[in-house]
Amino acid sequence: MKIYKKQKLTASVFLYNKYMHCGNKSKAVFLLRRWHFYHYVKLFLTLYLWQYLTMKDLLTSKFEFFTFFELTPDLVCIAGRDGFFRRVNHAVINKLGYTEEELFAVPISTFIYEEDKLLTHRNRQELLSGKVLHNFINRYVTKTGEILWLEWTSIYFSDNEMVLAIAKDCTERKRLEKDAGEKYQKFKSLATYFKSNVEKGRKDLTYGLHEELAQLVSAITVDVELIATCEPDLHELSKKRIEHALGLSKSLIKTLQRISFTISPYMLEELGLNETLKWLCREFSILSGIPCNFESAFDEKSLTHEIKIDFFRICQESLSNIIDHAKAARAFVSIEEKDGNIELKITDNGKGFKPDEQKPAPGLTSMRERAGSINGRLSIRSSVGAGTTICISIANPATGQQ
Repeated sequence: MKIYKKQKLTASVFLYNKYMHCGNKSKAVFLLRRWHFYHYVKLFLTLYLWQYLTMKDLLTSKFEFFTFFELTPDLVCIAGRDGFFRRVNHAVINKLGYTEEELFAVPISTFIYEEDKLLTHRNRQELLSGKVLHNFINRYVTKTGEILWLEWTSIYFSDNEMVLAIAKDCTERKRLEKDAGEKYQKFKSLATYFKSNVEKGRKDLTYGLHEELAQLVSAITVDVELIATCEPDLHELSKKRIEHALGLSKSLIKTLQRISFTISPYMLEELGLNETLKWLCREFSILSGIPCNFESAFDEKSLTHEIKIDFFRICQESLSNIIDHAKAARAFVSIEEKDGNIELKITDNGKGFKPDEQKPAPGLTSMRERAGSINGRLSIRSSVGAGTTICISIANPATGQQ
């Protein structure tokens, strides 16, 4: 492929020379306009080597190939090691709004946005040391005071102490990126707000179940036990019914506690994510009869309460799906730090399925939405007869990786 591109580029150089020397400039222009911006750079450097030109030739002669750069909307310039412009195309003049004399009279840094001057200086030093500059973005201030975002590709010729640089105006792209970022933050804030309200509602409901309803049942249990103690001569059938009622009331209290925990895991605040997931796996094993082991190898201090809640909910939904659909004999839950990310995995050895053929289900949709709301990635690995692994991965907030 590389050889093919090189041949194609060389052929284009040959055709360009042919058309220009034959006076057929319209065909030469048509040929050049077919090439993308990066092909412009390759073509110019090839022409440079092809003609054995020096940077002095570019600056002093009426070099006909420099007209090539006037055909592109991209900004093209030649600068000295001293940081002054030596030559610019019309795109530079049109974009910045200055005359050629004004551009040449002061250092290039004069036109750079103040906050980008230090970063630009550092990259320029690397360029002067021999490193080719690719896709470097900084801001310039036009004569009217507008901010212009430019993406540069530059090369330094040490023999002539000159820099050849070509830039693409990416102001509109940056504006769209900014708008998209603002909208994302807005929707993320709304999602966080709604999730917080839902969790608050669940917490209030849990309080009602655990602190009020469960206490009422406990009071009934105490009264029934008191009757059994104070009336030892009750009929045998009555004694059995009282024992049955006591058993039901105690079972009801445990059920209320389990339901309240499922609705709002208060253990998260008191004991943390690891202990809460360990308890969840143990309860899963008791209710389903499916052994479920839990392993953890990470420090949860860096996780926010929101992330802990979402990890818990995703694990909860995954274990519920195992009970309802997987027909598994065992399950395994793990959470670990790996390559700067924190990964939560829920694995079973059930019947599995083909993810590509799976219809959207409310449970999976909910898990994906929760993962997305915390900038996480949720992946599903499964095949028929080989079980299923659900993995959610987020960047560790402590490392700041993305």
